Amino acid sequence: MTIGLRSLLLLFLILIISSCSSTQKIEALKPEPDDASPLLYDNAVSYINIPVKIKLKDIENQTNKTLNGLIYEDNNINDDDLEVKIWKLAPITLEQTNGKIKTVLPLKALVKYRIGTNKLGIDLYNVKEFNFNGNVNLLSEVHLTNWKINTNTEFKSLNWNESPSVTVLGKAVPITYLINPAISLFKTKIEKSIDAAIAQSMDFKPNVLDALEKICTPFQMNENYESWLRVVPQELYVTDSKLQPNAVAFEMGLKCSMETLIGPKPENRFDRNKILLKAVQSMPEHVTANIVAVSTYEQASKIMTKNFAGQEFASGSKKITVQNVGIWHKDNKMIIALDVLGSVNGRIYLSGFPQYNDTTKEVYFDDLNYVLDTKSRLMKTANWLAQGYILKKIQQSCRYSIQPNLDEGKASMQKYLKNYSPMPGVFVNGSLKGIDFQRIQLTNKAIIAFVKVAGDVSVSVDGF
Repeated sequence: MTIGLRSLLLLFLILIISSCSSTQKIEALKPEPDDASPLLYDNAVSYINIPVKIKLKDIENQTNKTLNGLIYEDNNINDDDLEVKIWKLAPITLEQTNGKIKTVLPLKALVKYRIGTNKLGIDLYNVKEFNFNGNVNLLSEVHLTNWKINTNTEFKSLNWNESPSVTVLGKAVPITYLINPAISLFKTKIEKSIDAAIAQSMDFKPNVLDALEKICTPFQMNENYESWLRVVPQELYVTDSKLQPNAVAFEMGLKCSMETLIGPKPENRFDRNKILLKAVQSMPEHVTANIVAVSTYEQASKIMTKNFAGQEFASGSKKITVQNVGIWHKDNKMIIALDVLGSVNGRIYLSGFPQYNDTTKEVYFDDLNYVLDTKSRLMKTANWLAQGYILKKIQQSCRYSIQPNLDEGKASMQKYLKNYSPMPGVFVNGSLKGIDFQRIQLTNKAIIAFVKVAGDVSVSVDGF
């Protein structure tokens, strides 16, 4: 045998060995995703009950800030021989009595009393000036109207701390005898002054809307999963106020949608100009929140790729590893694309229906199988990979756990229920009693999971 023939045979042998040991390549047809369309899903409405208490001391403080200085002035001495000026002398005090607010208004009076007559066109008058003080007692009914705590105040009594007198025709006449009729003329003004001061100081709309804006700002629940909770308010309900020994109490209820979204920080959909306040008779005692967990296919693909990291799927001496996972939606099924390396290189496609395991809190895929074109090509090029044993092992990693999302979501929400202060003077406390999975809905862009949250929430106001 010549050297040339030997070389040719050796080259041929190398080619045969190389061909037998080379990696097979599969090129299956890609099941194209459905046409993209806006992300639409059935978002359930949530109702959150928020009992609110505003301390009488806070109302008292705000009223004192609003009502100050001169509260009545009569400079016309010619109509009744009196000039009267009334000032608030000391801070107003409020207390609850028999279901009403009792207001004590300390005041100081400057009174000019004219004594004399007019004869033959000559004024024979003597004007005397007196300073004295006392307390006005008022009772107010309390109501909640148009974002404000409103009162209907009634003048009850005026108690002077002193009773100065003047001599008229040789007799001592208490000046209060003359002044009290004048006081009765301006009692309506005092009543309205108290009502206006309380209404002005107790307009809680800006405070409530500021707090809602803070609460509705999307916040991150899980950094690893890039999950965010977003609250979108729709309407705000309120019951009439009830007077308690040291506070005014009323119930508020927020009608809203709650979403958990995965990816970059979502936009804030709070619009204070669209929040309506509606009066109702009563509210439920507990929180019921239907939370929408939106997991985009891109994000779910990243998580499932991590599931396959470091795993080999083998049959005898043949094996593959999954390098990357892609997920999309087609014909109400999930398509799972696996980029594989090893005894087979290329991309294989699986399809199945997403289900939820309430015990493991995982989204898994029922009836997972190779798409038709992928299976037929595997039967020709890598029959071992098409076998049920390998598919079953792959299926075990085709899972998407939402337990971390649920746990992180619950923990994050709990942080907002432990003396959370969205704004100075407002504190939120409460507890979550459970998170229950409801259902899954597929869209063209994401897997939508619906969960229900139950619990309690209370809001306290300190220094309103």
